[in-house]
Amino acid sequence: MSRDRLPPIPAAQWTEAQRREAQEVIDGPRGALISPFVPLLRSPELMGHAQRMGEYLRYRSALGLRLSELAILVTAREWSQQVEWAIHAPIAEREGVPAHVVQAIAEGRRPQDMREDESLLYDFCIELHRNRGICDATWAQAVALWGEHGVMDLIAVNGYYSLLSMVMNAAHTEVPASSAQPLPDLTV
Repeated sequence: MSRDRLPPIPAAQWTEAQRREAQEVIDGPRGALISPFVPLLRSPELMGHAQRMGEYLRYRSALGLRLSELAILVTAREWSQQVEWAIHAPIAEREGVPAHVVQAIAEGRRPQDMREDESLLYDFCIELHRNRGICDATWAQAVALWGEHGVMDLIAVNGYYSLLSMVMNAAHTEVPASSAQPLPDLTV
């Protein structure tokens, strides 16, 4: 990968709009202007809207942290997004996603021995990414388990992290230090 196309902008060079939106990220639960928001800072209003959506989806969605983190990992793998993987693989394990599930997703395999909710969530995410929709059977199971609110939040997690993946893949955002192993290349 070539060098970071949209590296951090020194704070002294921020516009007033960039400063306002960056401060909202810093003052929120993230506590810092982290990777996805570094390239997004070039469009401060977009960054502000995106970070507020992301704050809800990551910290307060109807799915809870464990399942939200699992959906983030599936999305990161589908987009081969190393930054999101580096950030969220350790969080997913801390929130209760088993290490063998994380490893299988990294390797592009359907994990074995998942809990019922993890299995349904994995299938839902893979269908949404690869088929661009959800079959009736998967939809019915998801609504029965999480309700329409939970299903909408699950769709949004996939969409939001796809957006961030596109931004960082295009910008070649630098991968932060992480205890997670990088995603293997699945194109070979």
